[in-house]
Amino acid sequence: MQILPRFVRDLGGLLVVIGLLLLLTFLPPDTSLSEVQASGALRACVPTVYPPLVTGDDQRPGIDIELLGAVADRIGVELLLSPSDAIGQDFNPRNWAINRGKCQILAGGVVDSTLTRSFLDTSPPYARTGWAIMAPASLDDIGGLTIGVLTNISGLDRLGLSSYLRRLDVTVRIMRDSRQLVDAIAGGELDGGVTEALLARAIASDNGWWVTDMPEELTRYNLVFGLWKGDLTLKRRIVEIMEQLEADGTLAAILARYGALPLGRDGSPPPR
Repeated sequence: MQILPRFVRDLGGLLVVIGLLLLLTFLPPDTSLSEVQASGALRACVPTVYPPLVTGDDQRPGIDIELLGAVADRIGVELLLSPSDAIGQDFNPRNWAINRGKCQILAGGVVDSTLTRSFLDTSPPYARTGWAIMAPASLDDIGGLTIGVLTNISGLDRLGLSSYLRRLDVTVRIMRDSRQLVDAIAGGELDGGVTEALLARAIASDNGWWVTDMPEELTRYNLVFGLWKGDLTLKRRIVEIMEQLEADGTLAAILARYGALPLGRDGSPPPR
């Protein structure tokens, strides 16, 4: 007597699955890649300046701009940039006033984190980042020092950084932008500064300063490009191209031009 009810339940479950599959056939097809190809342009939202990812220099435009240019070339379209001062000036990407009408891809400091994936899809990673510290001279121990902290890149673990610095009795001064941070260190108001690793290395290189990564207990993150959820055909093509750029050495060459570490490598031991 129990065979029939079990058969009915199984049949009902099968019919539900078939019904869902049939509904999928009525969904509109994803045209994200064909739309880019038809328009002849890949539009990217980027910060106005965020070295070394976005520099504003036509001769050395930055890691992300060069990578996006290579992606656009292989799609067969032009790269059009939509710079915005809002990008990177707030740690929450939801406040950056970006939308599908402005761009198909977001670059210039996007990290692969839970926050990012809550509203964006992501490309394959191309480099690794985290927190780094810089100073005019090497710091063997930052305990008790006064350190400027610039934390406006989205997705990095600010709470972990705060806990670490507090544990070492570091006096923290929050900086609003990189210019303020540089001026305060150069003027002697700060013993050093902490910010996202690629930016820290760029600042240190420009000023002839010492720089190193913060301890491994502070989470490292992969750098990625942001894509709108549902743009599957465009994402698949970008994934394919990024794999090609890595395989043929283009990615490594671009990273090397800006002194960036390849994916999976970290810097020298940090001060403790």
